[in-house]
Amino acid sequence: MQTVFSTDQVHARDRFDYWHSVACKKIVEHDTIPADRLNFGASIEVGGLGNLELVQFQNSPMQVCHTLAHAARARPDELFVCYQVSGELFIAQNAREVTLGAGTLTLLDPSLPYDSRFFDGSKTLVVKVPRLELRARLGRNRELVARLVHPARIDDSLTLTLTAMLPSLAAKMAPVTEEMVGNHAMDLIALSIARTLEGEAVRVSSSKAVLLARIRAAIEARLTEPDLHAQDVADAVGISVRYANEVLTSQDTTIKQLVLARRLARCRYALEDPNQAHRTVSEIAYGWGFSDLTHFGRKFKAAYGVTPSEYQALARRARPAGNC
Repeated sequence: MQTVFSTDQVHARDRFDYWHSVACKKIVEHDTIPADRLNFGASIEVGGLGNLELVQFQNSPMQVCHTLAHAARARPDELFVCYQVSGELFIAQNAREVTLGAGTLTLLDPSLPYDSRFFDGSKTLVVKVPRLELRARLGRNRELVARLVHPARIDDSLTLTLTAMLPSLAAKMAPVTEEMVGNHAMDLIALSIARTLEGEAVRVSSSKAVLLARIRAAIEARLTEPDLHAQDVADAVGISVRYANEVLTSQDTTIKQLVLARRLARCRYALEDPNQAHRTVSEIAYGWGFSDLTHFGRKFKAAYGVTPSEYQALARRARPAGNC
């Protein structure tokens, strides 16, 4: 993570205004009222992990308003996962209110207005995730914003622990490893957010978001099984194949297509990974559930434009010397 701003190097009279200008560029546009302008202090760090953008900041107490005008200018291709490192943060969006304590997270949509209040000792990590990536896991659902994920369950504790680790992992791993960790983080975050709807009388679209997460989780858990069928996935989720495919229609896919896409992605990661450079293409393909190498090669080329062998050779040539 790289520090892009700190009030330590700014005169007291200019600290808040300088911070606000940087925060609007690095985080999102907003209006702010500090509790104490003359004694305001803040810092901002930025980094990246795969296709995730990370912004970690700490600041003195203040109130923030992200208006309709701000929302209209926000990037339409991203959503915010807000993880509270320390202190407390209050957020109100989509007629819901949530208070984040240390070690909890929530989902925020910058294309919608919101209000927030930062309390003393607040330190927040904002993970900017591609909207399409999270939508593929949760569907289109405004009911999922401003819901609290806290460590009540073991799997949610895992989600929160991994999210907290993301800044320490930024720029520390090979690109292929970063991409895998980023995807795992999004899988866990999506599942934990979807589960916040359990037990509530919510819209049908909300229950489908939970099913989307469960279907994806069931597929990920059994990708290595060569005889994995759509019925196996549906049975694991407790629904029919027909209904599972109906739920996946919103993502323009089916169980069969999603299994293939995830297997191909796993193989691509393995072919790029310098730690797996000793493995053959066939070993990787069989390891991720393919039983026909001709079929695998054809589908891989259709997805990525080159054959698996060509992809592996390109990845080897792109590695820095001494990292083979």
